[in-house]
Amino acid sequence: MRHTAPEGRGPVRYGPSAPETGLPVLPELAAVLAASAGQPAEPPGGGPRLREAACAYWQRRGLRTRPEEVAAAPGAQPLLFALIAAYGGDVLMPRPCPAWWTPQARLLGRPAYHVPTPAECGGVPDPYALLETVRRVRAEGGSPRLLLLSVADDPTATVAPPETVREACEAAVGEGLHIISDETWRDTLHRPHDTVLFSPAEMWPEEVTVISDLAGALAPAAWPVAVARFPHTGRAAARRARTLDILTALGAEAAGPVAAAAAYALGEPPPVAERAVRAAALHARIAAAVHRAVLGSGALARPPQAGRHLYADLGPLRAPLAERGVTDSMELEEYLTRRLGTPAPGGHRFGDELGALRVRLATGPLLGVSHDQRCESLTTPAPLELPHVADALRILASVFDELSDELTRRHRAG
Repeated sequence: MRHTAPEGRGPVRYGPSAPETGLPVLPELAAVLAASAGQPAEPPGGGPRLREAACAYWQRRGLRTRPEEVAAAPGAQPLLFALIAAYGGDVLMPRPCPAWWTPQARLLGRPAYHVPTPAECGGVPDPYALLETVRRVRAEGGSPRLLLLSVADDPTATVAPPETVREACEAAVGEGLHIISDETWRDTLHRPHDTVLFSPAEMWPEEVTVISDLAGALAPAAWPVAVARFPHTGRAAARRARTLDILTALGAEAAGPVAAAAAYALGEPPPVAERAVRAAALHARIAAAVHRAVLGSGALARPPQAGRHLYADLGPLRAPLAERGVTDSMELEEYLTRRLGTPAPGGHRFGDELGALRVRLATGPLLGVSHDQRCESLTTPAPLELPHVADALRILASVFDELSDELTRRHRAG
């Protein structure tokens, strides 16, 4: 079961989108989209209403922002592409990292260097490993200028402790790196009252550009809009202008109806805010159940803290998986799809970890297939007891139990 590249495509094909929520579109959001059906496309960088809504969104999170410091694009991919191009230089990013980051640097012909993360979290590089990587790259003639990080991380579903963020950013700023902080998942915390999320822009306002994809918590992934917040400096203003030039050249304009819905969502009216809270709590409960099943099999996974998935390392189960024709994470995705009988819950290759048996087990596909099942998953006080959710979790757990039992037999056989 080998995978070959589709005809005419190269290595940038490894860039899966964010995991789907598995939930119906919020009716109020759909109504705004429908009412705006006749609106023209936004100008590159977003129109005034969208940018002002983004300013208010960040203001509520302690980041003062002006409309002239915001740029919007039809999705996080074109926005990050424009940012990397505008800032220049080599790019550093944590390992593992979101699968869509590396293709942006590849398309621009920029070297991308992956830095290990600390044991307790993903998304943020270990500060000592970061300093060593910068030293090595410069010694080899490189020019590191950008650090990408995500404090609420995809793929690891962890939230970096504030002290870890501070140490990593201190190291980066001390070496003259500009930081792009992907905060797409900051509004999906599983335990919001017990988890402290610290944005690097709070401490280094002149050295950090923040990006957020509304597909994280506020809007459907099929309605692509992402926003960037630039620092309040003359240098950042020039880079924002360059970013707008690139978005213009790409024709990266948000559709008018989608922009209207995004502005509404960024305003966080009660229906949007309540849906975000309920969805995060639902995915937290499902992810916790999946986490228990993964650990019970002998595989490895950090406790999920944010997002709609669990990041698991199935390396300890490599032998029994290999007997089933599963030797990399793409084959693992196909295997889980067959066993569950539903769309794959994950299994994408991440960054430079090609061939590793690490998988993003998305919780959305476990919430039901039909519209009514998904609505019921969202509204019931006991989603784990719903037949369709319980069956999906039971099948997933049985897969891991089967692999664990076989691994135990192998060890006993010596």
